[in-house]
Amino acid sequence: EPIAGQVRRPKKLGVLRQDHYEYENDRIIDVVMMGNPVLWKAMQKKEALLERAENLTDDEGIELGELEMVIAEEDGYMAESEANELLEGLGIPEAIQEEKLSVLTGGDKVRVLLAQALFGTPDGLLLDEPTNALDIDSIRWLENFLMNYDGALVVISHDRHFLNAVCTKIADIDYETIIVYPGNYDDMVSAKAQARSALEMANAARNKKIDQLQEFVQRFRAG
Repeated sequence: EPIAGQVRRPKKLGVLRQDHYEYENDRIIDVVMMGNPVLWKAMQKKEALLERAENLTDDEGIELGELEMVIAEEDGYMAESEANELLEGLGIPEAIQEEKLSVLTGGDKVRVLLAQALFGTPDGLLLDEPTNALDIDSIRWLENFLMNYDGALVVISHDRHFLNAVCTKIADIDYETIIVYPGNYDDMVSAKAQARSALEMANAARNKKIDQLQEFVQRFRAG
């Protein structure tokens, strides 16, 4: 909750979740598709209705038609293909995508949760240390994905090379102050160094002026 003002966020927001055990008993590819809650809910309802297709009421038949429209609007008929592409790009082979998430180690579970965040063309992405569990090939794939991504990305990372590749603004938090610098990480370091140098020069000039004034005072103290 905001202390003051308002927080606005996109309607479709992809978030890299931190609980690696939340989806232990779900299929890997299903975990990814859960990244679009509207689509996933519609797909689950449709599946439940189709299981009893011979006994549907008129209202349920209408609901089934409405669910088909939601699935179409959310590009649901390409959902498994998109999920598969994301997983393969992040190093999870197609051969195990039908398995439960519990078969993976912690690092590979993070890859699945990252694919979940990227799934469904969200308008915004919140990614906390997304490269931690990735090898170099997966990091390069993620960089390419994000450079072609049209939404707003907020990322926290200690990977300087990754920040240089994907970021257009850096928010530097220092001494309880946030300063936003344009450009990537190296641009921020350069701008910060220039600002520090300018400040040091200003301080040196001020100290020199102080010394001159003190010398003047000492010289003419008697007067």
